[in-house]
Amino acid sequence: MLAIGLLAGCGNNDGSNGSSKEIKELKVSFVPSKDPDEIITATEPLKELLKKQLAEEGYTVDSVKIDVGTSYEAVGEALSAGTTDIGLIPGGTYALYDDGADVILTATRKALSIDSDNAKDWNDNKPTTGLDTEQASYYRSLVLAGPSPKGKELAAKVNNGEELTWDDLNSANWAVMSTSSSAGYIYPTLWLKDKYGKSLTDLSKITTSDSYGSSFARLATEQADIIVVYADARRDNESKWQSDYKGKGTIWEDTNVIGVTSPIYNDTISVSKKSKIMNEDLKKALQDAFIAIAGTEEGKKVIAIYSHEGYKVAQSSDYDDEREAQEIIKSMK
Repeated sequence: MLAIGLLAGCGNNDGSNGSSKEIKELKVSFVPSKDPDEIITATEPLKELLKKQLAEEGYTVDSVKIDVGTSYEAVGEALSAGTTDIGLIPGGTYALYDDGADVILTATRKALSIDSDNAKDWNDNKPTTGLDTEQASYYRSLVLAGPSPKGKELAAKVNNGEELTWDDLNSANWAVMSTSSSAGYIYPTLWLKDKYGKSLTDLSKITTSDSYGSSFARLATEQADIIVVYADARRDNESKWQSDYKGKGTIWEDTNVIGVTSPIYNDTISVSKKSKIMNEDLKKALQDAFIAIAGTEEGKKVIAIYSHEGYKVAQSSDYDDEREAQEIIKSMK
């Protein structure tokens, strides 16, 4: 568990008047998605950046304390207990601990040139590119057919505007990721459930890959007819498709999208419902502060530790699919 910090606030921190509101200590917790020492070092400048930006919002913060939880769950539990004020946590962690946490921001990443829930649109407009001028607060998972005869058969149906049947999909060889992967397992399961009332576990021929690279290699060599990947995975693996994975054509020529999942919302900045200093006024101030920090060069370096590029105001309902996904995970245990 995270160490319990002093969270008492004093002064006019209820937003009842326009005078400066004082916070003795603001505690920010990060999940250990990378080496904790690396996170602590990279986020050190956030202390002064938060103090400065919150001052712009009328808050005087004496101290900002940053720590890294021993696990994702530890940060969720700290938010629920009120032993930390702010947690930078994935959507799945937020969905598990939303009884004690409020989501205030969603991280953004570079938007893609295609954002359609219609598979054919992805094929008609490939290759997919990144948009320098737009940010997205979510990404999608794609059900991708490869160059095998079965893969081509399924892609042809989709590109002709035909609906795939469960028998079509069940006749193919699939490669998926581990059950904890949002893009590589959980959201494709949601897609199958919504369209066919089935799960990945119902498929007759399915293999678990240890990485997306392994899935692409299986697809390129026709060991797999279908793989499931995050939406810009082909961009990330474009140069390896022929050199490493032994694809015959380019990755765009050899692959086609046959399914698109619902949006997978990015990491959150969430706040504790039990924090002694948290209120609606401070939530708004924190939203404005983090958005402003992400717009500075120094701030961009800090949030890059989590591959964040910016932030957008979030609402709880953005993560309803994540809640459903968590129920699926529970049912599989």
